[in-house]
Order: sequence, then C-alpha cells, then structure tokens
Amino acid sequence: MSKAETIRSGKLGKLDLRLVRKDGQFFGLADGKVCLAGADADDVWRRLHDEAGKANPHYFGFAGARARFLKFFPNGFQSAGYTGDERDYKVALKNKLEAGAPLEQAATGSGFTEAVLSAYQTNMLSVFEKVRVRDTLRGPNGDDFVRAAARFALGEGKVALRGMQNALKPHDGAKWTIVTYLPFLWPPEEHLFLKPEKTKDFAERVGHRFANDYGPALDLNVYESLLDLASKTAIEIADLRPRDRIDVQS
Repeated sequence: MSKAETIRSGKLGKLDLRLVRKDGQFFGLADGKVCLAGADADDVWRRLHDEAGKANPHYFGFAGARARFLKFFPNGFQSAGYTGDERDYKVALKNKLEAGAPLEQAATGSGFTEAVLSAYQTNMLSVFEKVRVRDTLRGPNGDDFVRAAARFALGEGKVALRGMQNALKPHDGAKWTIVTYLPFLWPPEEHLFLKPEKTKDFAERVGHRFANDYGPALDLNVYESLLDLASKTAIEIADLRPRDRIDVQS
C-alpha cells in the first residue's frame, strides 16, 4: 500500500482542507477527517468545498436561499414586485447598451465610449465606481476598455480581463464590479455581475467554494468560480424557470 500524499491544501473559513492521493484514489479531508473520495482530483476538491461549507454556522443551503427569495416574491420571477424592482431596469440597461454599443461591433470598433458610459448610470455601482468609469471612458484608454470588455463578454477570458485591468488601472478602477458589469448586460445568459461582499455571503450560506476562492485581484480563476456558483444556483432553482443570469443574480 502506498503512502498518502497531500497534493493540494487550503482553508474554508477556519477549516483546513486537504486533497490526498493514495493507491490511485483521491480523498478530501477537512481538519484531518476524510469527508469523501473519488477518482478525479478536481471533482473531489470541488465536492470537498461543498461538503465542508455545510459546517459553517451561517449555512442554510440552496433550499434556504430559495425559501427566502419566495418569501419576498411568492410568484417567483413572475412576481410583480420582482419584475418591477429587480429585473425591468436591468433589461432596460441591457437594451440601452445593445442599441448604443452592439457587442460584436464594440469588440473591434471605437467611438462607443459615451454610449457605454450612459449604460453605467445605475444603482448597481457606487458613486465612486461610476466616477472611475467616467474618467476611464473619457480618457485615452476609453476605447481600449470597451473593446476588452466586449471581448471578455465574447469569451476571450484572461487576455481580455488583463486588457480591462490595464485600461482601468490609471483611475483605480480595476474592480470586479466595474469589469463584470458590461459582460453581464451584453449576454446575461453567460455572464454574472459580481458584487463581492453580497456574493461571498451568499456563497458561504449555500456552501459554495466561491466564498474561499474570491480575491480582489482580477484573476480569471475567481471569475470561473463565480460562474460555477451561478450554474449551480440555476440548477437548484430550475423549477422557478430563471430566464437568464439577471434572475440568477437577483
């Protein structure tokens, strides 16, 4: 029998997590106790975070999150209060952005900065964030930022994220809220707006690894963890028929 080998470690809140390989199998341990095993390292590591998250005192799971949402909106995403207060204005912003800066054209063109700036006039961002966006879009890096944001929305990933970061950095605007806003509005079926503290809190309460994966640096791994959270949430609320990630984000 081979000796156990730790191949990955990390923390989830106060819990010490380890991924161990032994005799061709992978084992997930939380504070030294084996929680699960499997043949795929990434799958075991992912499931370990999900299981360990349930030990958090704030955990209420997707069922609890769903119940809380329905308490406020009994008819789910069809509730008048939801469509009027949560969804309609985001759809209006999406339509405004698409009319003034069509995604495919914005990815390669120029001259869309004022249209994009107009779409940023929202309560989804703070006053300070909107000032940073304005200064970027009206500065020499404005077109670069718009092109990078559009390419990110189209799936270019790391290179496009770095392009947004470089364009925003002179105005201290390289923040998750700012870089995820446009991709979220352009194709909300694929992207998600990241409001860090609220999203970390949600992830912690449903036991998702994003609560531990999050960091303020614009790292694509953080965003991919966010999209995994969005996908799992969509699956858990499938019976409510979310139309896109505008619904999931709400």
